[in-house]
Amino acid sequence: MGLINSIRTAMLPVVILAASAASRAQVPASVAVAPPVLPVFEQPVCPADGYIWTPGYWAYGPDGYYWVPGTWVQPPEPDLLWTPGYWAWNGGGYVWQVGFWAPTVGFYGGVVYGFGYPGAGYQGGYWQGQRFYYNQSVNSVNVTNIHNVYNTTVVNNTTTLNRVSYNGGPGGTTAWPTPQEQQARQQRRPPTSEQQKQQQSAASNPTLLASANHGQPPIAATPKPGAFEDPGAKPSSGAGVAPSSQSKAAPSDENKPGNNATPKGEKPSKEAQPPKEAKPPKAEKPAKEVEPPKAQKEQKPNPPPKSDKESNPEKHPPQ
Repeated sequence: MGLINSIRTAMLPVVILAASAASRAQVPASVAVAPPVLPVFEQPVCPADGYIWTPGYWAYGPDGYYWVPGTWVQPPEPDLLWTPGYWAWNGGGYVWQVGFWAPTVGFYGGVVYGFGYPGAGYQGGYWQGQRFYYNQSVNSVNVTNIHNVYNTTVVNNTTTLNRVSYNGGPGGTTAWPTPQEQQARQQRRPPTSEQQKQQQSAASNPTLLASANHGQPPIAATPKPGAFEDPGAKPSSGAGVAPSSQSKAAPSDENKPGNNATPKGEKPSKEAQPPKEAKPPKAEKPAKEVEPPKAQKEQKPNPPPKSDKESNPEKHPPQ
């Protein structure tokens, strides 16, 4: 009995540490404050053939929102694609919808994560047999090491770029799931242990708290899960507004490479048209020139008055 108690006493600190780590990574039932907008960052180079990009996201812990860096992940098996998680408004708060693996991409709230995730579906690549083909227009791939690549331009169908990170509620996206997206959820498989490791590492890193980095995490993306100190890790190059003052999604630059196609269910917002340039006033017809007055006929000077002799020669006979 004494030996059992000794073992229990020795294991107690381990249990406490494990519970502490789990509590930091635990997602609450509902959060009253909306998550910050998505930060802007560059995508790390794909580390090897077969890895698929999984977007970064804001998770929530006892100290508030913290950033889980995006990373390249090996899927549980070939032919599976990643559906990112997202925050959704449920009428009383924001609830986290966990991402999953499935043969097709499911609904992720219309959130534009970029890098092949335009808000609906996935345009970053596809499986053919046991090999994944990468779309270079939205993915950073070293073609020296990975030859199964192609280029397909992702058309920008929206005129307003934003980094809003949640669906519904004030300022959130307005997308709804399609029957095909709902079917994908029925075939879901949970995140891998490497993805869980990425979240747990982020939860224990105080620099990734939104309250510390103000929406601009110093580690925004990693080449592999847990590689926070890897030289290939990327910092954020832009931040959004604080969630407490966020009523509408704040516009920002798009991830590079990335895309910003219109999510399904969202009407593209009209871009504010610049004021029409005022047309120059029509040239007025030149006023008719006032004709100079006609030159008056030159008046001949009056002849000098004739003398009496000239006028009356009779009266003045010549001498």
